[in-house]
Amino acid sequence: MFESVGVINLGTYLLGALFVIVLPGPNSLFVLASAAARGIKVGYQAAVGIWVGDTILIALTAAGAGTLLQAMPILFYGLRALGAGYLFYLGARMLWALVHPKPEQENPPTQTLEQSVSQQSYFTKAMVLSLLNPKAILFLLSFFVQFVDPTQGHPWLAFMVLGLFLQLFSVAYLSILIFGGTHLAAGFRKHRRLSALANAAVALLFIAFAVRMAFGVA
Repeated sequence: MFESVGVINLGTYLLGALFVIVLPGPNSLFVLASAAARGIKVGYQAAVGIWVGDTILIALTAAGAGTLLQAMPILFYGLRALGAGYLFYLGARMLWALVHPKPEQENPPTQTLEQSVSQQSYFTKAMVLSLLNPKAILFLLSFFVQFVDPTQGHPWLAFMVLGLFLQLFSVAYLSILIFGGTHLAAGFRKHRRLSALANAAVALLFIAFAVRMAFGVA
């Protein structure tokens, strides 16, 4: 069925895509933390931001952005620096909010992410987080080409089909994280010290992801 549009070895691709989606990363961490801080609705707001950002990256990959980034290293490194800076900013803001909670809040540890996001939309934050990762475009390009036959159909259409399956896995996985995050939050509200430690761990993970991205660590 999908061979007609140039997709090959679909079963192998689906297995690989599943592993790609469940690997821990800043996108899934942000969705989990958003759901834990603000509930299911806000968790999905963040998730939709990730999905929109990833869809844009998939479309850019299909349009040849991966080749452009390879041909213009300065563009790649510039985007990577912005992405690393943004991740560091998120982590630093969370740590600052944890150390300096707003006095009117009764339970500051469980509200740390809410403070760090401030008035900006969780959707916007998540979408920017997704888009400021040029390595994602290069990864999608190198991953997708293994399952595309350029002699059949249109390669860009095959890329979009592969991207659709990847997004379906993402919808399922992030939904699990959202409901899991709200369940964890209920327990954290009863244990403020544990909640503070969890928020600190999330903030430090964002900073660690920033360092990895800045230095190009895979």
